Amino acid sequence: MKRNNLLTIALLAVAPAVWAQKATSPKPFDHTAAHKGTKATSRPKLVVGVVVDQMRWDYLYRYGGRYAGGGFKRLLQEGFSCENTLINYTPTITACGHTCVYTGSVPAIHGIIGNTWYSNEIGRTMYCAEDTTVTTVGSTSAAGKMSPRNMLVTTIGDELRLSNNFRSKVIGVAIKDRGAILPAGHSANAAFWYDGSTGNWVTSSYYMNELPGWAQEFNNQKWPQQYLAKPWTTLYPLSTYTLSTADEKAYEGKYKNSTTGTSFPHDLSGIANGTIAASPYGNTMTLEFAKKALESYNMGKGDVTDFLAISLSSTDYVGHQFGPNSIEVEDTYLRLDHDLATLFQYLDAKVGKGQYLFFITADHGVAHVPGFLQENKLPGGTWDDRAAMKDLNDKVAAKFGVNNVIKAVDNYQFWLNYDNIAAAGKSSNDIQQFMITELLKSPAIAKAFPVRDLMTTVLPEPMRTMMTNGYNTKRSGDIQIALSPAYIDGGKTGTTHGLWYPYDAHIPLVWMGWGIKPGKTNRTTGMTDITPTLAALLHIQMPSGNVGQVIQEITH
Repeated sequence: MKRNNLLTIALLAVAPAVWAQKATSPKPFDHTAAHKGTKATSRPKLVVGVVVDQMRWDYLYRYGGRYAGGGFKRLLQEGFSCENTLINYTPTITACGHTCVYTGSVPAIHGIIGNTWYSNEIGRTMYCAEDTTVTTVGSTSAAGKMSPRNMLVTTIGDELRLSNNFRSKVIGVAIKDRGAILPAGHSANAAFWYDGSTGNWVTSSYYMNELPGWAQEFNNQKWPQQYLAKPWTTLYPLSTYTLSTADEKAYEGKYKNSTTGTSFPHDLSGIANGTIAASPYGNTMTLEFAKKALESYNMGKGDVTDFLAISLSSTDYVGHQFGPNSIEVEDTYLRLDHDLATLFQYLDAKVGKGQYLFFITADHGVAHVPGFLQENKLPGGTWDDRAAMKDLNDKVAAKFGVNNVIKAVDNYQFWLNYDNIAAAGKSSNDIQQFMITELLKSPAIAKAFPVRDLMTTVLPEPMRTMMTNGYNTKRSGDIQIALSPAYIDGGKTGTTHGLWYPYDAHIPLVWMGWGIKPGKTNRTTGMTDITPTLAALLHIQMPSGNVGQVIQEITH
């Protein structure tokens, strides 16, 4: 009892002070201070993302001894390299890759399941960026009838603009329309790409109704003609290209009207403007146009972060034509190394060293040319999807009486004509099983199965996960094909990509600049991890379809 009385007295002694505190009038809210913030969240002035089309991871090191100091070597010395970055879906194709890099999503969600795919809705093959509701701006061709509307999710650029009420400027630049449009996103200020039929850089009425004056001036300078006026010769003496095969190979592709076979020098002066895309000068021109865009939109000069998405397409064109062991590919990367050094010097001067965040990656890798493999007693070969489609249609017609059972083949999938099957009164299950049996007779085919059986078909990892991530319920086909290792869907010359194997799926990922400490990790990271990492660094929301994880070694 005595103890309780003492406690009551103590509380009464403290109470007046507490009541006095509560009764004190609150300090007026300082709206100005709240708007300015006591300490602004640190962000870079500019983000520059570069996707090198068809750049395999090993190119960072294969030609490393020949790279100069300011390009790839600077990246690896000053930057942070995610050495084991893998694509986590299939098909490993350009449109899918560019979309994945900037959305953190996969085709199953973002809807871009290939460069093209068969649409049951419209009854024909459609292009990933096609848009019949818009018009070309910058030329009279149809090259600008494009937009990002077929992409079902937001990009990191969209989220950046959403984060500050659309004050950030987001621009996409590439020779390929899909390499500019899909990375830039739905709300981008602009995307620009190259119209090979006219030699002009163009855009779409989705973004604007008139080409900006600076872009018109760039077009008026006729850069393709200037670059192609002289033959493409090697940067260094031809004899020093010991990392590549001999210059003349029957399994390499030739330029149109070539009189020198597949050998240097390549005289491109008499060929149309579009040929610049299949030379290293296409990358140089793209970066020059990107610099003009940066200056004209005053990027990196405001109080919010801007985003410049660049795709370098020429590495893909050269790689497809000549293959990854060619002197042409080696020379293209040696020249790209110089172009990157020039770009970094430009960004240091225009934006400020340490003020911009830079990353470089690829949309996919590439397979060896089958002729090269055979020459060196290595496994591999070719498969022709169109020939396979015709063969199966003929065999199904003969056995089941169903004509044109396959409507389309694309992205290693067949789309079936169920109306024709039903009209003939046949079982689609029986027909599919017959087709799969026929397909598996070819050494080029490792797996073939109905897509609906994806989760019950015996498949190793990561093949199952990659195919699942690549399957979009509304857009994908009915029968899935997996080619055998080192087989390609192609002809006797050149090469391609698209499969789940490491040569197609292992890509570079190097970060440099603002907030990045030098280093590397060999931990497996995914292409889908690029965007959530950017979101973490920029303190913004992840895109709407993101499935990736933050690369914590970079953000710590």
